[in-house]
Amino acid sequence: MSERVALVTGSTSGIGAAIARRLVRDGYVVALHSRSSAEVGRAMVRELKNASYHQADLGDETAARGLVASVLEAHGRLDVLVNNAGLSIRIPHTDLKAATPALWRQMLDVNLIAPFVLVAEAEAALRASAASGPAASIVNIGTHAGSRPKGSSIPYAASKAALHHVTKLLALSLGPDIRVNAVAPGLVETPMTANWPDMLETWRAKSPMKRPAKPEDIADLVAALCANDYVTGEIVIADGGLNLT
Repeated sequence: MSERVALVTGSTSGIGAAIARRLVRDGYVVALHSRSSAEVGRAMVRELKNASYHQADLGDETAARGLVASVLEAHGRLDVLVNNAGLSIRIPHTDLKAATPALWRQMLDVNLIAPFVLVAEAEAALRASAASGPAASIVNIGTHAGSRPKGSSIPYAASKAALHHVTKLLALSLGPDIRVNAVAPGLVETPMTANWPDMLETWRAKSPMKRPAKPEDIADLVAALCANDYVTGEIVIADGGLNLT
């Protein structure tokens, strides 16, 4: 296990940082990534054994393609890809003009196209991993709003719904060498969502678990999907049961 490598995008804070730390505990060498918080990334490299840090703006296709090459240069292999990086902008669903074509393109670039580009770039390395061990694993981080008409904005929910469908299509295309699944969180306690008191109250009042998720809750689920050598094509909703209401 000690030589297996996992790339986790958007991994210097929130859910991504929790996933990176959990995978290190499971024995992976982790390649960290962020768009701008390089100082935090370098500090995490000092914290996490044998980790590396890679800076790239995933809204830029060339930078996204270069991220996988940078990880392979640093580690020589890739066994797990976690597409966690994403863009969410709060726009009331009734304010159609605020959801401009430019914002649509921005969210589609980061939330849908970039993960697909990373999978395409990583495919050969992931297949090479499977040739000498268990199936490689891709885990995409979607959202419960990709499965029901909710979310911080219509463009965000639509981009993640498309990512869910792409997850299933990729599972069909890449198996058995590469398993592809998605985790679809509801509200997660992060610095960003601390400014969303209305959403926090919704989870405390309406969800069966009476709380939003912690980043570690999502990280545990990602780790379980990475560890399982059979499950593929699944969208696992992790919203404390709010989808039941």
